Amino acid sequence: MENGRVNVLLIEDNNDFAKLVDLYLQKSDIAHFDVTWKKNGTDALHEAEAREGAIDVILMDYFLPGQNGLQVTKALLEKSIHIPVIFLTVNKDFSLAVEAMKLGVEDYLVKEEIATPILPKTILGVLEKVELRKKLAALEISQNRLDAIQEIVFDISEKLDEPLIRMKQRVDEMLDRQSEDNITNYLKIIRDNLDRINSKITKLKELKEDKTVPYIKDIRMIDLS
Repeated sequence: MENGRVNVLLIEDNNDFAKLVDLYLQKSDIAHFDVTWKKNGTDALHEAEAREGAIDVILMDYFLPGQNGLQVTKALLEKSIHIPVIFLTVNKDFSLAVEAMKLGVEDYLVKEEIATPILPKTILGVLEKVELRKKLAALEISQNRLDAIQEIVFDISEKLDEPLIRMKQRVDEMLDRQSEDNITNYLKIIRDNLDRINSKITKLKELKEDKTVPYIKDIRMIDLS
């Protein structure tokens, strides 16, 4: 959904009912709905496959010629097309609701409700729920990645801490005894780099956010700022 515009794929074999759905969605003042209408599952599957990413939601009559709504939904999943689906039915059927939920159908409405504000509100509610689910999934992935990074850092730092401390001590000892400017400058560069390594390791240990920034071409690096 972009700029308040919702692209709806309507799968409905009844011409008059399809026109009513389009009419009531166009009359809605809570969002702008663009409706693409297909009369059967086969044509709808082709449309969904060709425009995946552009279609925001599918409104689907359960009773369709050739394939019913559950069969069309299964076909979408088999093609790995993940567009939220809302069923339109003639009555509330508990067994249908259970089967629909098993397939991941987001909601279903009685056809009588299309003439009420329930239809556009349900569509927007489903889209908000799907978006929230995506954000939560992304957050979980990000947290898992952050945990993995810190586990690696702690493991590496245990192996590096003692050698780095010894190197810094050795450099400091050499600086205390060294009088030649050019060698002193090299030793200071080495000490600065050791301090920089220690600082980066500390920041990685204390990392609270999985955030990256552009580095070279398509390569990104962890943001330690």
